Amino acid sequence: MPKKKVQANLLKGARAYLSGPMDFVASRADEMKFGWRNRVGEFLGSLGVIVFDPWNKPEARGLYEYGREGADTTETRNRWTFAQGREAAIARARCSGKFWETLHIDLRMVDTSDFVVAYCPTNIYSVGTPHEIALTRQQRKPVLFVSPPVKFPALEGLKARLKDDPKGSALLEKLVSEAPLKENPLGVPSLWYLPLVGPDNFFDGFGFAPYVKRFGWKPIPLDEHEKDYKIQNPLLPFLEKLNRKLPPKWNNAQKQYVRNDDWILWKLNRLKLKSTTKGDQK
Repeated sequence: MPKKKVQANLLKGARAYLSGPMDFVASRADEMKFGWRNRVGEFLGSLGVIVFDPWNKPEARGLYEYGREGADTTETRNRWTFAQGREAAIARARCSGKFWETLHIDLRMVDTSDFVVAYCPTNIYSVGTPHEIALTRQQRKPVLFVSPPVKFPALEGLKARLKDDPKGSALLEKLVSEAPLKENPLGVPSLWYLPLVGPDNFFDGFGFAPYVKRFGWKPIPLDEHEKDYKIQNPLLPFLEKLNRKLPPKWNNAQKQYVRNDDWILWKLNRLKLKSTTKGDQK
Protein backbone atom coordinates (compact mmCIF):
# COMPACT_ATOMS: atom_id res chain seq x y z
CA MET A 1 0.00 0.00 0.00
CA PRO A 2 1.60 3.31 -1.06
CA LYS A 3 2.29 5.89 1.60
CA LYS A 4 -0.08 8.81 1.69
CA LYS A 5 1.62 12.05 0.75
CA VAL A 6 0.74 15.47 2.06
CA GLN A 7 -0.35 17.84 -0.71
CA ALA A 8 2.76 19.93 -1.39
CA ASN A 9 2.54 23.64 -2.13
CA LEU A 10 4.71 26.35 -0.55
CA LEU A 11 7.48 23.97 0.48
CA LYS A 12 7.76 22.16 -2.82
CA GLY A 13 11.34 22.56 -4.04
CA ALA A 14 12.46 24.29 -0.83
CA ARG A 15 15.68 23.07 0.80
CA ALA A 16 16.08 22.18 4.47
CA TYR A 17 19.11 21.21 6.54
CA LEU A 18 18.78 18.91 9.58
CA SER A 19 21.02 20.18 12.37
CA GLY A 20 21.63 18.52 15.72
CA PRO A 21 24.18 16.67 17.88
CA MET A 22 26.08 13.85 16.19
CA ASP A 23 29.23 13.55 18.25
CA PHE A 24 28.37 13.21 21.94
CA VAL A 25 25.12 11.27 21.50
CA ALA A 26 24.78 7.94 23.32
CA SER A 27 25.54 5.96 20.15
CA ARG A 28 26.50 7.36 16.76
CA ALA A 29 25.53 4.06 15.12
CA ASP A 30 22.03 4.15 16.62
CA GLU A 31 21.63 7.85 15.88
CA MET A 32 22.56 7.25 12.25
CA LYS A 33 20.10 4.35 11.82
CA PHE A 34 17.23 5.25 14.15
CA GLY A 35 17.62 8.95 14.87
CA TRP A 36 15.10 11.73 14.34
CA ARG A 37 16.63 12.81 11.02
CA ASN A 38 15.36 9.70 9.24
CA ARG A 39 11.74 10.47 10.06
CA VAL A 40 11.87 14.25 9.67
CA GLY A 41 13.71 13.85 6.37
CA GLU A 42 11.04 11.48 5.06
CA PHE A 43 8.25 13.77 6.27
CA LEU A 44 9.80 16.81 4.59
CA GLY A 45 10.39 14.76 1.45
CA SER A 46 6.65 14.02 1.30
CA LEU A 47 6.09 17.79 1.16
CA GLY A 48 8.43 18.10 -1.80
CA VAL A 49 11.34 19.47 0.25
CA ILE A 50 14.95 18.78 -0.74
CA VAL A 51 16.57 17.55 2.48
CA PHE A 52 20.22 17.95 3.45
CA ASP A 53 21.08 15.33 6.09
CA PRO A 54 24.67 15.40 7.46
CA TRP A 55 24.52 11.62 7.96
CA ASN A 56 23.87 11.28 4.22
CA LYS A 57 25.73 14.13 2.62
CA PRO A 58 25.24 14.75 -1.11
CA GLU A 59 28.10 13.90 -3.42
CA ALA A 60 30.33 16.83 -4.37
CA ARG A 61 31.37 16.72 -8.01
CA GLY A 62 35.05 15.94 -8.36
CA LEU A 63 35.49 15.42 -4.58
CA TYR A 64 34.87 11.75 -3.83
CA GLU A 65 33.53 11.03 -0.30
CA TYR A 66 34.21 14.64 0.69
CA GLY A 67 33.31 15.32 4.33
CA ARG A 68 31.57 11.97 4.81
CA GLU A 69 30.73 10.91 8.37
CA GLY A 70 29.84 7.55 9.84
CA ALA A 71 29.60 5.68 13.12
CA ASP A 72 33.40 5.36 13.27
CA THR A 73 34.28 8.97 12.41
CA THR A 74 35.16 9.80 16.01
CA GLU A 75 38.10 7.39 15.86
CA THR A 76 40.03 10.28 14.35
CA ARG A 77 39.41 12.26 17.54
CA ASN A 78 41.14 9.55 19.57
CA ARG A 79 44.43 10.64 17.98
CA TRP A 80 44.13 14.07 19.58
CA THR A 81 46.75 15.12 22.12
CA PHE A 82 47.53 18.22 24.20
CA ALA A 83 51.20 17.31 24.27
CA GLN A 84 53.80 19.60 22.72
CA GLY A 85 56.36 18.82 20.06
CA ARG A 86 56.48 17.88 16.41
CA GLU A 87 54.65 14.52 16.61
CA ALA A 88 51.85 16.02 18.70
CA ALA A 89 51.49 18.91 16.26
CA ILE A 90 51.22 16.45 13.38
CA ALA A 91 48.50 14.49 15.22
CA ARG A 92 46.45 17.65 15.87
CA ALA A 93 46.90 18.81 12.30
CA ARG A 94 45.60 15.47 11.01
CA CYS A 95 42.52 15.74 13.22
CA SER A 96 41.92 19.31 12.12
CA GLY A 97 42.45 18.50 8.44
CA LYS A 98 40.09 15.53 8.55
CA PHE A 99 37.25 17.43 10.19
CA TRP A 100 37.76 20.53 8.08
CA GLU A 101 36.08 18.70 5.21
CA THR A 102 33.08 17.92 7.43
CA LEU A 103 32.80 21.48 8.69
CA HIS A 104 33.15 22.85 5.16
CA ILE A 105 30.48 20.72 3.52
CA ASP A 106 28.02 20.96 6.44
CA LEU A 107 28.20 24.76 6.45
CA ARG A 108 27.83 24.76 2.66
CA MET A 109 24.61 22.75 3.08
CA VAL A 110 23.43 25.37 5.58
CA ASP A 111 24.27 28.10 3.05
CA THR A 112 22.28 26.27 0.39
CA SER A 113 19.21 25.68 2.55
CA ASP A 114 16.09 27.84 2.81
CA PHE A 115 15.52 26.88 6.43
CA VAL A 116 17.02 24.68 9.14
CA VAL A 117 15.47 22.18 11.55
CA ALA A 118 17.61 22.02 14.72
CA TYR A 119 17.20 19.38 17.45
CA CYS A 120 18.80 20.72 20.62
CA PRO A 121 18.15 18.74 23.83
CA THR A 122 19.85 20.61 26.66
CA ASN A 123 21.62 17.52 28.02
CA ILE A 124 23.81 16.87 24.95
CA TYR A 125 27.00 18.83 24.35
CA SER A 126 27.24 20.20 20.82
CA VAL A 127 29.36 22.79 19.01
CA GLY A 128 28.53 22.33 15.33
CA THR A 129 24.81 22.82 15.92
CA PRO A 130 25.12 26.31 17.52
CA HIS A 131 27.53 27.28 14.72
CA GLU A 132 25.00 26.19 12.10
CA ILE A 133 22.16 27.99 13.88
CA ALA A 134 24.14 31.23 14.16
CA LEU A 135 25.12 31.07 10.47
CA THR A 136 21.50 30.46 9.46
CA ARG A 137 20.26 33.44 11.45
CA GLN A 138 23.03 35.69 10.14
CA GLN A 139 21.55 34.97 6.71
CA ARG A 140 18.06 35.84 8.04
CA LYS A 141 16.77 32.34 7.38
CA PRO A 142 14.40 30.53 9.78
CA VAL A 143 15.55 27.97 12.32
CA LEU A 144 12.87 25.58 13.60
CA PHE A 145 14.27 24.77 17.02
CA VAL A 146 13.18 21.59 18.83
CA SER A 147 13.96 21.60 22.56
CA PRO A 148 12.31 18.61 24.29
CA PRO A 149 11.85 18.15 28.02
CA VAL A 150 14.83 16.41 29.60
CA LYS A 151 14.14 13.94 32.39
CA PHE A 152 16.07 11.00 33.84
CA PRO A 153 13.55 8.47 35.20
CA ALA A 154 16.27 5.85 35.56
CA LEU A 155 18.16 8.25 37.83
CA GLU A 156 15.15 8.61 40.12
CA GLY A 157 14.78 4.83 40.19
CA LEU A 158 18.43 4.42 41.12
CA LYS A 159 18.11 6.99 43.91
CA ALA A 160 15.16 5.06 45.33
CA ARG A 161 17.11 1.81 45.07
CA LEU A 162 20.05 3.30 46.99
CA LYS A 163 18.08 5.17 49.65
CA ASP A 164 19.18 2.65 52.32
CA ASP A 165 22.78 2.65 51.08
CA PRO A 166 24.52 5.84 52.30
CA LYS A 167 27.78 5.15 50.47
CA GLY A 168 26.01 4.28 47.22
CA SER A 169 23.79 7.36 47.50
CA ALA A 170 26.82 9.57 48.10
CA LEU A 171 28.56 8.17 45.01
CA LEU A 172 25.44 8.70 42.95
CA GLU A 173 25.11 12.34 44.07
CA LYS A 174 28.77 12.87 43.22
CA LEU A 175 28.20 11.40 39.77
CA VAL A 176 25.18 13.69 39.23
CA SER A 177 27.30 16.73 40.08
CA GLU A 178 30.29 15.61 38.00
CA ALA A 179 28.38 14.62 34.85
CA PRO A 180 26.34 16.89 35.31
CA LEU A 181 22.92 15.26 35.05
CA LYS A 182 20.60 18.26 35.00
CA GLU A 183 16.93 17.77 34.24
CA ASN A 184 14.99 20.30 32.21
CA PRO A 185 11.37 19.11 32.53
CA LEU A 186 9.96 22.09 30.61
CA GLY A 187 12.49 21.84 27.79
CA VAL A 188 13.41 25.52 28.16
CA PRO A 189 16.29 26.28 25.75
CA SER A 190 19.35 28.33 26.58
CA LEU A 191 18.26 31.95 26.92
CA TRP A 192 20.91 32.93 24.37
CA TYR A 193 18.90 31.08 21.73
CA LEU A 194 15.72 33.10 22.37
CA PRO A 195 16.76 36.37 20.67
CA LEU A 196 18.92 34.49 18.14
CA VAL A 197 16.20 32.14 16.85
CA GLY A 198 13.18 34.33 17.57
CA PRO A 199 10.37 33.43 19.98
CA ASP A 200 7.95 31.95 17.43
CA ASN A 201 10.13 29.09 16.16
CA PHE A 202 10.51 26.88 19.25
CA PHE A 203 8.97 23.41 19.55
CA ASP A 204 8.96 21.01 22.50
CA GLY A 205 8.84 17.86 20.37
CA PHE A 206 8.40 16.42 16.89
CA GLY A 207 4.92 14.99 17.39
CA PHE A 208 5.63 11.71 15.59
CA ALA A 209 2.70 9.69 16.97
CA PRO A 210 -0.09 10.84 14.56
CA TYR A 211 2.10 10.04 11.53
CA VAL A 212 3.47 6.61 12.47
CA LYS A 213 0.84 4.63 10.53
CA ARG A 214 0.88 6.95 7.54
CA PHE A 215 4.60 6.50 6.99
CA GLY A 216 4.93 2.98 8.39
CA TRP A 217 7.57 4.05 10.90
CA LYS A 218 9.04 1.40 13.17
CA PRO A 219 9.41 2.23 16.90
CA ILE A 220 12.43 4.27 17.97
CA PRO A 221 13.52 5.49 21.46
CA LEU A 222 12.08 8.96 20.82
CA ASP A 223 8.59 7.44 20.63
CA GLU A 224 8.74 6.39 24.27
CA HIS A 225 10.17 9.76 25.23
CA GLU A 226 7.34 11.66 23.53
CA LYS A 227 4.72 9.41 25.16
CA ASP A 228 5.84 10.57 28.58
CA TYR A 229 4.64 14.16 28.18
CA LYS A 230 2.05 16.19 26.33
CA ILE A 231 3.70 18.10 23.51
CA GLN A 232 2.36 21.65 23.42
CA ASN A 233 3.88 22.74 20.12
CA PRO A 234 4.92 19.78 17.89
CA LEU A 235 7.03 20.38 14.80
CA LEU A 236 5.41 18.11 12.20
CA PRO A 237 1.90 19.65 12.32
CA PHE A 238 3.59 23.06 12.03
CA LEU A 239 5.34 21.92 8.85
CA GLU A 240 2.02 20.79 7.37
CA LYS A 241 0.51 24.22 8.06
CA LEU A 242 3.64 25.92 6.75
CA ASN A 243 3.18 24.09 3.48
CA ARG A 244 -0.15 25.91 3.04
CA LYS A 245 0.56 29.32 4.56
CA LEU A 246 3.61 31.19 5.83
CA PRO A 247 3.50 31.83 9.58
CA PRO A 248 3.44 35.41 10.94
CA LYS A 249 5.80 36.63 13.66
CA TRP A 250 5.10 38.65 16.78
CA ASN A 251 6.24 42.29 16.78
CA ASN A 252 6.84 43.68 20.27
CA ALA A 253 6.72 47.30 19.14
CA GLN A 254 3.40 46.95 17.31
CA LYS A 255 2.08 44.38 19.80
CA GLN A 256 0.64 42.24 17.04
CA TYR A 257 1.56 39.55 14.53
CA VAL A 258 3.18 40.88 11.36
CA ARG A 259 4.40 39.46 8.06
CA ASN A 260 7.35 37.11 8.56
CA ASP A 261 9.88 37.95 5.87
CA ASP A 262 12.42 35.45 7.19
CA TRP A 263 10.50 32.94 5.10
CA ILE A 264 11.83 33.67 1.61
CA LEU A 265 11.07 30.60 -0.49
CA TRP A 266 12.14 31.17 -4.07
CA LYS A 267 9.66 30.82 -6.88
CA LEU A 268 11.98 29.98 -9.74
CA ASN A 269 10.78 29.50 -13.30
CA ARG A 270 13.08 27.62 -15.59
CA LEU A 271 14.13 29.75 -18.51
CA LYS A 272 13.44 28.31 -21.94
CA LEU A 273 16.62 28.82 -23.85
CA LYS A 274 16.11 29.62 -27.53
CA SER A 275 18.41 28.18 -30.13
CA THR A 276 21.04 30.60 -31.41
CA THR A 277 22.30 28.53 -34.32
CA LYS A 278 22.87 30.26 -37.63
CA GLY A 279 19.75 28.69 -39.03
CA ASP A 280 17.67 30.41 -36.37
CA GLN A 281 19.28 33.80 -36.64
CA LYS A 282 17.68 36.47 -38.81
